[in-house]
Amino acid sequence: MEVDYSVYLVTDSTPAILGTTNLEDVVRAAVEGGMQHPFLQEFSKSSNSMVGGVSVVQYRDKHSDTSDLIKTAQSLRAICKQHAVPLIINDRVDVALAVDADGVHLGQTDMETEDPVIARGILGSQKTIGVTVSSLIEAVRAVEAGADYLGIGTVYATPTKEDTKAIIGPIGVRDILDGITGLGNIIPTVAIGGINAKNIQRVMFKSQAKRKRLDGVAVVSAIIAADDPKAAAQELRRLVTEQPGFISGQSNPVKSVDDLLRQVNAVIRDLGTKHPLCHNMTNLVVQNFAANVALAM
Repeated sequence: MEVDYSVYLVTDSTPAILGTTNLEDVVRAAVEGGMQHPFLQEFSKSSNSMVGGVSVVQYRDKHSDTSDLIKTAQSLRAICKQHAVPLIINDRVDVALAVDADGVHLGQTDMETEDPVIARGILGSQKTIGVTVSSLIEAVRAVEAGADYLGIGTVYATPTKEDTKAIIGPIGVRDILDGITGLGNIIPTVAIGGINAKNIQRVMFKSQAKRKRLDGVAVVSAIIAADDPKAAAQELRRLVTEQPGFISGQSNPVKSVDDLLRQVNAVIRDLGTKHPLCHNMTNLVVQNFAANVALAM
């Protein structure tokens, strides 16, 4: 099954994130602007309007009983199916099987008992299997085990996941992307962890490897805790698909570290001749070094 991973919603039913709102209502609003249905795609093309929202939903609930999980998953399955958006179940292969979900997402603790091979044997070859990874070793193992996509993170610290094993940042994501491109089977990837409308474009930009970029981002509170989930989902889709303003406004955009290094001499020369006002932000560790660099320029 071909999946659009651009805006991947992971649900959170805890009061701290969801509040008193009904989860099904939030998910329904988030997927209503999706571009999956052929009519919506044609409408978007013909009217030049921005139509877009959540492209994948992952139902994640670590606390409810199995019967309640199945009941909620069935409701979410109906909502997602109506809008042609895949529903992935977090961890629980049995729940995914019970509601005929589109797939399952496995964390590293789940990999110890149910790897992608076992999950696929239970769910069937047409279902999507995702795996969370935070290192290249974990990523390689997941790809070799037959994962269909990877959730890479945690990018930034987030209150929605307190058992975070590692904070890897966009550069850590890039290193993993760079490493898996040599495996021959390059699968889709999404980044997760503390991503929102303010940092989503920089995460996408800074994590780009030489031969691979993210296929999307996974978000939780950016939509689940939003006052208007539909508007939040549409804004995230716009930010993922549009070129960042900090790139488009440059006459000579930086595409790699090598490009940046090649421009250093010209930038320093311009600082010396044009004398712009410089705002030097630093910290106690490097303040002397930063001050000397500023004075030298």
